[in-house]
Amino acid sequence: MLRIKMPIQLSLVYLFFIILFSITGCEKSVNETYLESAKIDGISFQPQDAFFSDWSVKKLSLPIYQDENPISNLATTIISVNTSKVLNKVTPYINGNNANPFSGQMVTEGKLISHIKNLEPGLIRFPGGDISSLYFWDRNKKEKPSDIPSAIFTSNGDSTTTDIWYGKNDEPWTLSLENYYKLLELTSSKGIITVNYGYARYGLSENPVQQAAHLAADWVRYDNGRTKFWEVGNESYGYWEPGWKIDIALNKDKQPQLMNGKLYGKHFKVFADSMRRAASEKGFKISIGAQLISRPTDKNINPAEPSWNKDYFEQAEDYADYYIIHDYYTNHGENSSVKTILNSATTQTEIIKNYLRSSFLESGRQEKPIAMTEWNIFATGNKQKISSIAGVHATICMGEMLKANFAMAARWDLLGKYDNGNDFGTISIGDEPDNSDKWNPRPVFFYMYYFKKLFGDHMVESLVDGNADILAYASKFSSGETSIVVVNKAKSDEVVSLNINNTTAFKYCYTYTLEGSENNDFSRKILVNSIGPTGVSGGPSNYTNLPAKRFIISNGKINVKIPKYGVVFIIAADK
Repeated sequence: MLRIKMPIQLSLVYLFFIILFSITGCEKSVNETYLESAKIDGISFQPQDAFFSDWSVKKLSLPIYQDENPISNLATTIISVNTSKVLNKVTPYINGNNANPFSGQMVTEGKLISHIKNLEPGLIRFPGGDISSLYFWDRNKKEKPSDIPSAIFTSNGDSTTTDIWYGKNDEPWTLSLENYYKLLELTSSKGIITVNYGYARYGLSENPVQQAAHLAADWVRYDNGRTKFWEVGNESYGYWEPGWKIDIALNKDKQPQLMNGKLYGKHFKVFADSMRRAASEKGFKISIGAQLISRPTDKNINPAEPSWNKDYFEQAEDYADYYIIHDYYTNHGENSSVKTILNSATTQTEIIKNYLRSSFLESGRQEKPIAMTEWNIFATGNKQKISSIAGVHATICMGEMLKANFAMAARWDLLGKYDNGNDFGTISIGDEPDNSDKWNPRPVFFYMYYFKKLFGDHMVESLVDGNADILAYASKFSSGETSIVVVNKAKSDEVVSLNINNTTAFKYCYTYTLEGSENNDFSRKILVNSIGPTGVSGGPSNYTNLPAKRFIISNGKINVKIPKYGVVFIIAADK
C-alpha cells in the first residue's frame, strides 16, 4: 500500500486504489472466473526452511477459569477433529504485523509496548508499504541523495512526490531505524526489512541498479545479523509505487519507462547477490524474498500484472529464498457487507493458494515459502476496519493461511490514523472523536491475541457437518491439549457439538467467547466472555488475566454455543 507522509498519504492512496479496484467490478469478476476454473487440490505449500526453521514445540499454560455447567442443547452442526491427522506445523509468524515510519517513535510509550508484547507478533515488518521505495536508511533528515530526481513519479505516473524518508530522523512523529530495532527488542519480536528497490529505477547514477543494491547490502552489513528476513521492494508491479514509472530521459542504463516482471527478476538477482555477499562477510546467513502477484488481475487495469509471475521466473528462476505477496481481500472503496467481508477470507485465500501454485507449475519453478507481508480489508463506509467483524475476518484469514501452510503473515498495521473509522491500525493512537484513550486496542487485537495464545504447534484435521456458516480450525499442543477455533459467520446463534477422536483423554473444556456488543453489524466494542471495555470502543482492559469458562466433559460430549458473528476458542485438556 502507498505509505507517504501523513498530511498527503490518505488522499493519494485512496485515489490510486479506487481506480484500481472499482472500475466496473473487473477485479471481482476476474477472481470469480479464476476460482470457478481453478483445480482445488487441497494441498498446502511445503514449508522448506526459511520461516519454518524457527518452528518449535508449544506448551500451553492452562488459564485461570470459572466453572460453569455444560450445555445440554442438541446441536445440528457437528465438528469432527482428528488429532492423528496432522496437516501442517504451525508457523510462529502467523500473527505478524507492520510498523511504519509515520507511527511515531513508539519505544517511549510503555502502555503501547506492553500491548504489542502481549500480542506476540513474532515478526514486525519495516519500513513497509510504499515508503520503502523512498526510504534511505543511512541518512539524516533532509540529507537527500544527490542522484535522485527532484520529483519522483507516483499515482499511475500522473503525479509526483518530493517526499524522501530518512532512517536517522529522530523527530517525534516518525519512527527512526534505531528505534525500530529497539521496538523489536522491547517486544521480543524479530524483524523483516524491506529494502528500497524503487531507487534502482529512478536513480540518476550511471548504474542505478548497482547503486541501490549497494545501499541494500550496506544495510545488511550495518544490521550485523540482527535481521534474518529481507524483502527486495514493495509492490513494484503496482502503478501507485514510486519507481513503477521513470523519466527515461534522465535514466542512464536504458531501463524501460514502465515496470515489468522480467526487469524486476533481473534486478532481484543483483540485489540478492550483493546482500548475500554482505551477510557472508559478516558471518551470517539471511533469507531474501521476491515479490509475486497474489491472484489474477485485469490486464486493462495494469498490463504488467497478469504476466508478472511468469516474467519474473523467466529471469530469476529459483533465486529467491521465499516469495512475498500482499492482499487486502475486499474491493477498495466498497461499503462491504458482513457476508462479503467474511466470505472473502476463505474465497480469496483459496484463490491465492491456487494461483501461486499454478504460477510455479507453469514456470517449472520450485515452490518456496509464501510470506503474506501485508493483509487487511479495504471495506469502508461503516467503520468495518475497526469493528469486531474485522477481528472475525482476521481469525478466518489466519486459519486459512495456516491450512495453506503460508510461512508467515504480517497484518497492516500496528498504528494508523482514525480517518472516520477507516483505520487499518490494530491499536488506536487516541484520535477517535469519542474516545481519546491512547493505545486502546481495537477489536481485531483481541482475536489475534487469543489466536496466538491458544492455537497449538501442529494444525490437525477438522471437518464441519451442518451449517455452512460454521468454520473450524483445530490444532494440538506438544503439551497434550487440543485446541479448536470455531467461527460463526451467521447472524444467529448456533450450538455446535465437537467430536474429538481422543475425547476420552480429556476431562475439561476451557472456552473464550469473543463477540461484538452493539446492536449493529460492525460493533466497535468486543466482549470476551461477556466482559467488555469501559469506553465506547475496544475490549476489556484486563484481557491478559480474564478467566476462561470451564466445564466438565461428560461422556465425551462437548457442546458449545457460538454467538452470531462470534468466535469461540476452545481447549480440551486433561486437567
